[in-house]
Order: sequence, then structure tokens, then C-alpha cells
Amino acid sequence: MNSVYKTVLVELNGEVAKVTLNRPESLNALNTVLINELNEVLQELSSNEHTKIVVLSGEGRAFSSGGDIKEMLQLSGKEQFFTIMEQINSLVTTLYTMPKLTIAAVNGAAAGLGLSLALGADYVVCHENSKLAMNFIGIGLVPDGGGHFHLERRIGEKNAKQLIWEGKVLSGPEVKQIGLVDAVVTDVEEAVKQQITYWKAKPMLSMIETKKIFTAINKTKLKTILELETSAQWNMRQTYDHQEGIKAFVEKRIPNFQGK
Repeated sequence: MNSVYKTVLVELNGEVAKVTLNRPESLNALNTVLINELNEVLQELSSNEHTKIVVLSGEGRAFSSGGDIKEMLQLSGKEQFFTIMEQINSLVTTLYTMPKLTIAAVNGAAAGLGLSLALGADYVVCHENSKLAMNFIGIGLVPDGGGHFHLERRIGEKNAKQLIWEGKVLSGPEVKQIGLVDAVVTDVEEAVKQQITYWKAKPMLSMIETKKIFTAINKTKLKTILELETSAQWNMRQTYDHQEGIKAFVEKRIPNFQGK
């Protein structure tokens, strides 16, 4: 496996692979380099027959603060936008469909695209002090990275719509209460170790076969949702409310949305 990734750390330990987003200075914001490198790592692990469990985490104070706003502001034109969205969609599909048991270990923030990514894992554990938010609404956009897909399968359409439309920051106990994550703990590293031990005592090949069945059933739906999210995201980028949301974010003020 390539050992010279700029933004991803990979640690192999027997049947377990730990993959760490490594842009701590930006709270692991997902820029193009990180998205592509992470996708490459996960694709390599998908074809590695020895690896059975993949743990996805973030270096430093956050899992991921979401898409890189600075890079987003530099986007120039439709072609560049759709290229980046294609990269995001490929990453999301790789994570969801990989024939491994996957854990998202969330310390600190998981927001926007970062939360969509975390929810793509089979098992999501977060610290009780973590802050999670599907906060695209704050800049006049819709969730991407399969956010609609993962929210619906975890908490249902009704609750998913409310969470998306509110866009508020949720604490660890709050996301556990609504069923968005699988565990909320005081020590994420220890909880991950316990989950790995629990899985290792089971017939993991059988578990992976079950995952592959669900993946086969849902892959077409995920593909459709990713296409719809891409189209919606482009359309929303053309609106006044999105431009106002971005300006307000940069200027650190409350946006004045006008529904247009």
C-alpha cells in the first residue's frame, strides 16, 4: 500500500486497518486531495483479502469539519464542480460497499460531508462531547456525500427531513437518543477496541456476506441519491440564499435568507 499519502494515515494490524484523516490543522476538512487519497486507500483495502475490519477516524480535535469551504470558494465553473462531486460520490460508494466491517470513530466534530462520511460506516461510535451537524442548510445547500441515504436508513425519512432542515449542532447524547449513531462513550479508542474484540469472536466472513447482500440491494438507491444530490447541489449554488449563506459564514454573521 502507498505509504506516502499526504492527508491519510494507514496502520495495518493483522485483520484490522486503521485509516486516519490527517489534516488536523483544518479539522480534517475534506478537500480534493484528501477525498482522492482516502478513496484510493479504501479501494486498496477493499481488495485486501486479509483485512476484515476497517476503522475510520480523524487526527486531532475532530473527525471531520466537512467539505473544505476555502476550496469551495475557489471553484470555477460547472465542469470543476461536477468533477469534485464525482470524486465525493466515488468515495462514498467505496466506503459503503467495501466488503469489510467498518467503524467510524468520531472524536470532536463531524459536520456536513464529514458526518455523511461517518454515517457510511457499519458501526458509528462517538465521544459524549462530540458535536455532530448536518449543517448544509446554513449555507443554502442540501446534504451531499449520501447524507440523505444514510439519514433515511438510520432514523427514517420524517426525522431525516427535520434534522436536515434544522441543521443544528447535536451533542453525543442527542444523536444517540435519535438513533443516528450506535454508541456514545467517554473513551472512543477503548470502545473501538471492544467492538473489534466482539467482532473477532464472531464468524466475520458470514457477517461480511450479510453486508454484501444489503449492499447489493441498496447500491442502486445510493447511486440515484448521489446523482440527485449532485444535481440539487449545483442548482442551489446558483441561488441568492447560497451566496448569502457563504457571505454570512465568511463574515461570521447570521444570514438573511430570502427564499430565492
